[in-house]
Amino acid sequence: MKFAWWIARRYLRSAHRPPVLRLVSWLAMAAVAAGVTTLVIALAMNTGFRQVLEERLLGVTAHVNLKSAAGAGMADYPELIRRFRARPEVRAVSPAIYQTVLVAAGGRARGIVLKGIDPALEQESNYALRKLISGSADFAPDAAGVDTILLGRLLAQELSVGVGDYVTVLSPQGRLTPFGLLPRSRRFRVGGLFDSGFFDYDSGWGFVTLSAAQALAGVGDVVNVIEFHLHRSDQAPTVAAQVAAAVGEGFLTSTWMQENQALFRALRLEKLVTGLFIGLITFVAGLNILVVLAMSVTDKARDVAVLMTLGARRQQIRNIFFLQGLALGAVGTLAGLLLGYGFSWAADRYRWIRLDPEVYAVPYVPFHADGADALWITAAALLISAAATLYPSRAAAQILPVEILRYE
Repeated sequence: MKFAWWIARRYLRSAHRPPVLRLVSWLAMAAVAAGVTTLVIALAMNTGFRQVLEERLLGVTAHVNLKSAAGAGMADYPELIRRFRARPEVRAVSPAIYQTVLVAAGGRARGIVLKGIDPALEQESNYALRKLISGSADFAPDAAGVDTILLGRLLAQELSVGVGDYVTVLSPQGRLTPFGLLPRSRRFRVGGLFDSGFFDYDSGWGFVTLSAAQALAGVGDVVNVIEFHLHRSDQAPTVAAQVAAAVGEGFLTSTWMQENQALFRALRLEKLVTGLFIGLITFVAGLNILVVLAMSVTDKARDVAVLMTLGARRQQIRNIFFLQGLALGAVGTLAGLLLGYGFSWAADRYRWIRLDPEVYAVPYVPFHADGADALWITAAALLISAAATLYPSRAAAQILPVEILRYE
């Protein structure tokens, strides 16, 4: 093998090769590098979107939700919270009430999701409450007794309100009056604005205290969901099963994976399809290596005949061209990995590609290159390069020296 590699290097670095052969060799390496670079960038972009969406979703939503199977409120939620807070997997447990309401201010109105929370418990787990850009998460009422609401940054911009302004919130769960069924309404003071970085939440969510949400909904001291935040998000199915077994019948549990399974299934499918189709670029690059070696065998036919006359075995001749093609693929793969990972790091670090958050939920394209992807990308590229060498190297090993040297 040392002899074969020495000859292969001489052929690759020879200054006497035909210009066309040198050009095609460079093009073959460039094609492999382009295929690997494109594949690394595409997979990094897919992984980045998945991780950023997962991170931001889990920053404002729970890992596990416990609800009543009948859809009614849970009055014994303080006891349930005390039971599950001591579990080692659980980081925080908090009650909540979700309502779809209409918030209005200054002649503008917007439908939002209003979440009633226990501020002391919610601040342990909710990322949005720790990302305030103005105001504070102090839900104390003002001097007139008006309750406080926290709004998303984009929602506040749409309503043209800021900290200290007042908004009116109308709930579709109305009350019966002599004039018919009228929606419930309450006035709130804007106590703070949050910026979670997730468009859907910043433009369509608000937070009030549990008691304020219960009064708006016209219910007693009940909640419609108990949220569990875990130390590790991948433990959600296990904890959900344990909670369901502990509370018995009459309750339902769901995990963040189940509630967002369509989104993450689409991202996984996109990653698979991206890998397959962009991998075709590397396959085409392998065909270029085949062409390079075929031309090299033709160009070096007399050299091969002389080597075989001097005692070189056919296996050694085969290895010469096999290693030559593999070297082209290896150099192209290494260059592609360096370019792909370098671009991914820089594009993510400096946020080169901006997006419309209304469409993509994030303001820029995140690139998170996974080191594990480099292993299978390298293996695939080298396998394609090695496969491209089989026919030319076999053809070189079958050269008959007597036929080549007959007229020399």
